[in-house]
Amino acid sequence: MTEAYLYMANPRITVLGVQPGTPPFRIVEIDGEVVGKAKTITDVLDAAAMAGITVHDLDDPDTVRWVGGDKFHWRLA
Repeated sequence: MTEAYLYMANPRITVLGVQPGTPPFRIVEIDGEVVGKAKTITDVLDAAAMAGITVHDLDDPDTVRWVGGDKFHWRLA
């Protein structure tokens, strides 16, 4: 019998969906705590660096969880 294992990533960084504002922004959480707003990918990387986290790949689900759109989604639909 073949057993399948479901792997769920538990990244330290979570970027939530786009929020209305001028300009629109996304909330960034690190280790479950809100650390600020991000208006660009650079803001996410800056928040990670301030927390001592080096990000090599923004597409790695073990590093960053993108909610409500990927790293290129920064506008309201």
